[in-house]
Amino acid sequence: MDHDQPRTIAVLEGDQTGQELLEEALHVIDPSVCRVPLSFERFDLSLENRRRTGNRVIEEAAQAMRRTGLSLKAATITPADPDDVGSPNAILREAIDGKVILRTGRRLPNVRPVGGVHAPISVVRMAVGDAYGAKEWREETEGGEEFAFRTERISRKTCRAVAEFSFQHAERTGAKVFGGPKFTVSPVYEGMFKEELDAASARHPGVRYDPQLIDATYALLLRNAGEALVIPALNRDGDCLSDLVLQMYGSIAGSESMVLAFDESATRVKVALAEAPHGTAPALQGKDIANPMGMILAAAALLRYVGAPAADSASRAIYEASFEAVYEGMATPDLGGQSRTTDFTAEVIRRVETKLDVWSSIPG
Repeated sequence: MDHDQPRTIAVLEGDQTGQELLEEALHVIDPSVCRVPLSFERFDLSLENRRRTGNRVIEEAAQAMRRTGLSLKAATITPADPDDVGSPNAILREAIDGKVILRTGRRLPNVRPVGGVHAPISVVRMAVGDAYGAKEWREETEGGEEFAFRTERISRKTCRAVAEFSFQHAERTGAKVFGGPKFTVSPVYEGMFKEELDAASARHPGVRYDPQLIDATYALLLRNAGEALVIPALNRDGDCLSDLVLQMYGSIAGSESMVLAFDESATRVKVALAEAPHGTAPALQGKDIANPMGMILAAAALLRYVGAPAADSASRAIYEASFEAVYEGMATPDLGGQSRTTDFTAEVIRRVETKLDVWSSIPG
């Protein structure tokens, strides 16, 4: 890869405060700030435009995502009416063949966590299959008893992608792979996922591996305080775990969400979609008080997939600048501070530029 050639990021615009916070994140990863050659291709995924185009704009965005391999998305509205345009997130995941949803909880300075947890915990969730999209139906017996049925499925390729990425992520972050499926109750269905986790462990002997049943995983999470964890999970389990884990840190502001698609070997990321874990927060629109940290961290996480040393350095600088700003009192009202959205972004930019200046002056 030519590191001097700009990498294009497909920017997926959204709704309400989600769009406002996207713009803040784009200020931080502007090439003049992060010193990474980037270009931006924008798509309007607001509810109004999705309705106007009949979701054609989502198809165009997905094509760009497959071409560029990089995407940053604002929070969007999913209408309640099932006959409306639906969830853009679900459509995009299917269009890029996303296999993994990665969410990481981190302790924020001056925010009290639950249960004393302070080391990061990443949930590597299966993004497709399982209980989502399952065929469901009901039948009534002659005796009047009604039964509900559901047919779920997972694929070995998806299990392998989730398992392999879990160990790769743990290797990069110095974490332990912890948890897993309830294979004792479901040796055929959930057992296939356990087989791929065990196989990935064999391929990564340097990564600590502590397999636990899903119920034990929940119970032991509240006893873990000091060890970084990566928790691989089926789609339904991961959905529940993500919500729990992020809230354990007292705020979801220090988290980002990634949707990842892989190559045919299910071992290398080919498309990375980054977003904040929060919604569109309509009550905060236009008030300049919403916390942009989740979107800024999403942008920082995306830079890790650019594939250039300068992008890795910029990603690190953004993470450090964001947490240092909060530590030194530059916090929005949701974190007990009085800073405005734009003030926080400006402070992060100032710190990022300072860090990159200093680092560039250090030989080697």
